[in-house]
Amino acid sequence: MHLDLTIVWAAIIASAIAAYVVLDGFDLGLGILFPLYPGKPDRDVIMNSVAPVWDGNETWLVLGGGGLFAAFPLAFAILMPAVYLPVYIMLLALIFRGVAFEFRWRSERRRGWWDASFICGSTIAAFFQGVTLGAVLQGVKVNGRMFGGGPFDWCTAFSVLTGLAVVVGYALLGATWLVMKTDGPLQDRARRMAWPLAVGTVFFIAAISLATPALEPSYHTRWLSMPNLVFTAPVPVAVAVVTGLLFRSLQVHRHEYRPFLLALALFGLTFFGLGISVFPYVVPARITIWEAAAPLMSQAFLLAGTAILLPMILAYTAYAYWVFRGKVGADHGYH
Repeated sequence: MHLDLTIVWAAIIASAIAAYVVLDGFDLGLGILFPLYPGKPDRDVIMNSVAPVWDGNETWLVLGGGGLFAAFPLAFAILMPAVYLPVYIMLLALIFRGVAFEFRWRSERRRGWWDASFICGSTIAAFFQGVTLGAVLQGVKVNGRMFGGGPFDWCTAFSVLTGLAVVVGYALLGATWLVMKTDGPLQDRARRMAWPLAVGTVFFIAAISLATPALEPSYHTRWLSMPNLVFTAPVPVAVAVVTGLLFRSLQVHRHEYRPFLLALALFGLTFFGLGISVFPYVVPARITIWEAAAPLMSQAFLLAGTAILLPMILAYTAYAYWVFRGKVGADHGYH
């Protein structure tokens, strides 16, 4: 049986991006929600809920970006000039946010300033992640084997829409994370906040789903023409079912893990829908994964190293979340 390494690498990069959204999405969402918890005790609990794991989440972002550069160099060479500015701002925000995370514990006099930095860094990073997604999804101009557009082609109404969608969606993940990891008044407030955030997330999913087929003829054909419609219709149906279950879980107070898992499922379905739209293109509607792929020997060499490191990363991540499972409180940490 022939193993297509190009598809393997496409799956690895897609999985890394999905893992980043899952693991760092709620982390950034907590920063977005920070202004709604002005009290120091609540903020300390929120920070403690992710303190043991937050700095490992960006590993998946590095794997996704580094994997794209190594396995699909042509796609990297075309896409990066198209989104340099939003990616640069996003990375600066992530760095600034990481510094603020550490410094707020060490500077009593300037704690408020570092809290504001944490809020801004989280919100800006989430917004520009969405903007970057929208910029890639709407298509980039290609001239031969180079980016053929301008430095601000990424700034459109659609990319702003996707940016806002990611901010609201991450905030939903953050709220449901707090439902799972905390108790008492802090948990009750998070549960109440999750309702409008879930409504907003579903609204943005619907808006982007309606706008996407108009971006490229191939998107319209993929989703709305027969017989493709028979195979794509279950995705919006599944989104509707998961949405209903999410709202139901937020009504039942004994459901503490379920809202977070259902919110992740909602993100997973949207990510799957994105894959339906763009596959097999890595530069949507322009360059396929096979056209952008590195030589076969390079892919094989990179895969050998990845096959060793990826299980180690997965094991470390799973172990960290297992050790720090359970609730976190203001006075006694995890219990």
